[in-house]
Amino acid sequence: MPEQISDIIAREDEIARLAEQLAGCEHAYFIGRSAGYAVAMEGALKLKEVSYLHAEAYSAAELKHGPLALISPETPTVAVVPRDDLYGKNISTIEEIRARRGPVFAVTHAGEMPVMVDATFDVPASEPELDPILLNIPLQLLAYHVALKKGCDVDKPRNLAKSVTVE
Repeated sequence: MPEQISDIIAREDEIARLAEQLAGCEHAYFIGRSAGYAVAMEGALKLKEVSYLHAEAYSAAELKHGPLALISPETPTVAVVPRDDLYGKNISTIEEIRARRGPVFAVTHAGEMPVMVDATFDVPASEPELDPILLNIPLQLLAYHVALKKGCDVDKPRNLAKSVTVE
């Protein structure tokens, strides 16, 4: 795992280029299924915390129950798409977003995407229990680079108190 993490970090420039596209947006959505949904929630949280960009995470399985109406060409979606048994369903969800002209950035495992996306970032595949760790790293770096591009102080995010020091 340390080597896989190092490989992701070595490609930080790719994430920084993606951050340029997100930095000018007002909103961003994150989607995923199962463990990918937990990763999407963490990605949206980190983006909000350090860049002050409005970001929300949705279960890709629930997107048709309202959030799909929010998709527009001005609102990118970051899709967490591991190549697991739900991969086909995630691809179907991306197709729904693309049909509404929504930009999609996919964080996935290596391999050809069967649907058009605006950008992909591949992470090495690992054991299913460890994949969320590797899928989360690019999202943390994305939040960091969006914040830098917006001129935010990533070391002292505003209004963010440590839960261990404040009740």
